[in-house]
Amino acid sequence: MARPVKKTPEQWKKEILDAAQKLFISKGYEETSVSDIMDMVGGAKGMFYRCFQSKEEVMYALGNQMFFEDNPFEAVNGREDLNGLQKIWLLLTLNQSDAERNQINMQAVPILKDPHILAAAVAENRRVLTPLWLELLEEGKRDGSIKTEYTKELSELLPLINFWLMPSVFPATEEELYHKYHFVKEVLAYMGLPLYDDDTTTFTEKFITDITETPCGHTSMPENAGKINEKGGNQP
Repeated sequence: MARPVKKTPEQWKKEILDAAQKLFISKGYEETSVSDIMDMVGGAKGMFYRCFQSKEEVMYALGNQMFFEDNPFEAVNGREDLNGLQKIWLLLTLNQSDAERNQINMQAVPILKDPHILAAAVAENRRVLTPLWLELLEEGKRDGSIKTEYTKELSELLPLINFWLMPSVFPATEEELYHKYHFVKEVLAYMGLPLYDDDTTTFTEKFITDITETPCGHTSMPENAGKINEKGGNQP
């Protein structure tokens, strides 16, 4: 009788993340336990803790995995029919249309209260997103669609904006978040980067309403979860 093939640690991690994704989407992050995840995978809880320190770490890793599986930056890079600014507009549209990743991102808002997870998310955004933003901004500057002398600075700022708008990181009321968002719009437009059109504004304002429905960003699953927008560390 053939012996069962042992799974490698990487295989276990991938299966745990895939199971967590299904459960977080169907049941919600708060309602999903480590036991639920391992029951779906077919392994013991001890294996979970060999791969991840906590359910929060799974959520963070899942955001990264889903971003790289459907990277909107890669989708726009090959579009020779678009200038740099148009590619950025398309990038934002694609990011908003990724229903499952946006649903996971919404559920990840509260865990950013953990300083270790927040620090890891900021570092990962800087490592991954800043170079991708810089490439698009430099392209837009070359073709004249983006008129700014601050491409490097903007590439570092853009991955941080979502954190600033998260009430679990910077506590704020719904009214204060709207004010901060319109501040961001005006600052970016003044710097030569008009990112937000009417559709994006409507989308973001609904997002702000959703994340401030309950204190500290602990929201129930919103009806428009498929339309939520950055990156537990993994959204543009």
